[in-house]
Amino acid sequence: MIVAGVGYRREASADELERIVRMALGLFDLPVERLDALATESEKATEHAFVEVARRLSVRFVACTVDDLDRVAGRVLTPSKLVLKAKGLPSIAEGAALVAAGREGRLLGTRVATEHATCAIAIGEGR
Repeated sequence: MIVAGVGYRREASADELERIVRMALGLFDLPVERLDALATESEKATEHAFVEVARRLSVRFVACTVDDLDRVAGRVLTPSKLVLKAKGLPSIAEGAALVAAGREGRLLGTRVATEHATCAIAIGEGR
């Protein structure tokens, strides 16, 4: 299973989220057709831009609770001071990718960022 974990500010558009997901997949030479799911924090998982990108890419989306994200906090590669201050978590994108990838999931690398969004790719057996 290949998962794209996404963190984003409310002003991020569906186009920006799709662009960051494609950029992150491209770093690992993964075609978008291999993507199985998008994941983010549950508070943002029903926002239009996120749901629209899942629809565009024909993948399911996973909503991760703060508790889910906290359980994988020690496994993120690039903590964000902004997210730590706002949510008490080191990362939304990397954490969400790890949660959705399942217990044995692992990040392929650090997150990538645009002005309003971040994305990390993880592989695993799924949640």
